[in-house]
Amino acid sequence: MSPSRAMNDAACLLLRLVLAVVFVAHGWQKVYDWTIDGTRDTFTELDIPFPDVAAPSVAVLELVGGGMLGLGILTRLVAAALAGSMVGALVLVHAENGLFIEDGGIELVLVLAGGCAAVVLLGPGRIRSDRMLIKWFSSDEDEMVEVAPKRRK
Repeated sequence: MSPSRAMNDAACLLLRLVLAVVFVAHGWQKVYDWTIDGTRDTFTELDIPFPDVAAPSVAVLELVGGGMLGLGILTRLVAAALAGSMVGALVLVHAENGLFIEDGGIELVLVLAGGCAAVVLLGPGRIRSDRMLIKWFSSDEDEMVEVAPKRRK
């Protein structure tokens, strides 16, 4: 294992874990502190379309998806969904308030969307749960074929 590959894996893990902490905390807040009904009321006040669907969807995505992101389960798919949610929040809620978070601006959602987009582009790295789960559930009879990347000349 070359140091650059190990550093890449560590960086991917660090990025996933930092994003996961923030998303799980915000999902927890929407589900347990504000409750889904309170979150729906807030979404209604903010004129977010379809608040009856959006509030529980976003709350569960942030809580469960954040956990999955940290654990490295379906990482690219979850990161893409979280990035899309943050772009939605940016456009629908925060864009009119400028950059800075103290004014309700785009600062936090922009960083979260960018971080999730980076995870989508970089992938989860080799330190992830779904890789271990695949090994755990596969048997000797299962035939897994991994295609080795072509070496550049």
